[in-house]
Amino acid sequence: MNLYLDSVFFTANIVAPIFVIVMLGFILRRASIIDDAFVLTASKLVFVVTLPTLVFMSIARTDFHAVFNPDQLLFVLFGTLIFFAALWFFARRFIQRPEDIGVFIQGSFRSNYGIIGLAISYNLYADSGLAQASLLLAIVIPLFNVLSILALTLPHQSTDGRRLSGALREVIRNPLIIAVLLALPVSYLNIELPGIVQSSGKYFANMTLPLALLTIGASLNMDSLKSTSGQAFWATFNKLILMPIGLTIAAYAVGFRGQDLTLLMVLFGCPTAAASFVMAKTMKGNAELAANIILATTLGSVLTLSTGIYLMRLWGVII
Repeated sequence: MNLYLDSVFFTANIVAPIFVIVMLGFILRRASIIDDAFVLTASKLVFVVTLPTLVFMSIARTDFHAVFNPDQLLFVLFGTLIFFAALWFFARRFIQRPEDIGVFIQGSFRSNYGIIGLAISYNLYADSGLAQASLLLAIVIPLFNVLSILALTLPHQSTDGRRLSGALREVIRNPLIIAVLLALPVSYLNIELPGIVQSSGKYFANMTLPLALLTIGASLNMDSLKSTSGQAFWATFNKLILMPIGLTIAAYAVGFRGQDLTLLMVLFGCPTAAASFVMAKTMKGNAELAANIILATTLGSVLTLSTGIYLMRLWGVII
């Protein structure tokens, strides 16, 4: 029991600050200190400037060769694609509004690995965990963003030809994809960034999470929470239970053990990324549903991730 409580407190200490800033955004909006114009401007700033900077800095500072694990990366790639395809199949049949479909799918698979995942990986395995998790981040950032763009774009397209071309244009022009394409050669060639670039980039990157979380909190709507509660519940179930359990079992079945298995469980079990709200807001998705899913998965992950870490320790996977 003490081991489980330790896991709960450990996870809560990482997740709680995120929840606090979201609630602060909610309170500031109700007090009219921030308004809809701020939410719109801040969301665009995060999407176009600060989040791409965070992505670039995260990948560029990763030693690609030191932590390269092709088997693990391929499992993440194909596991995510299969889960995404299943989500797409069911969402297209049970959700009617185009602005809800992409948000539901994105909220069901897109993990907040860059914030919560890296923190947990470092606390579990110190520098080796952080290095391995950073390389996983280098593949999930473009993967999650491409799939999110497709999920948010395709339901709004009218014909098959326009659907594909429109989605491809969104992928090519997306600031996050551009940031990944610029950062990968830097990481692969182990190029040392100039000090002024690193310092400036760090300032911009550090703005991302507070701004994104404030806009999420300011967009929370209790009436919307009631009307979208069903979709938010199933997205939360998919993200915190179905995806981590299904893909972690599959990872074990194909031979992953120890640190590799644990980091996969953390990756798939993290709550929905705050960036999903920003993308929904700027790409005609239901931003209120996105905010509700982020809030629900963030709170729920305290229990689900704690349980996962506890079971990994109990079974001797984490020593």
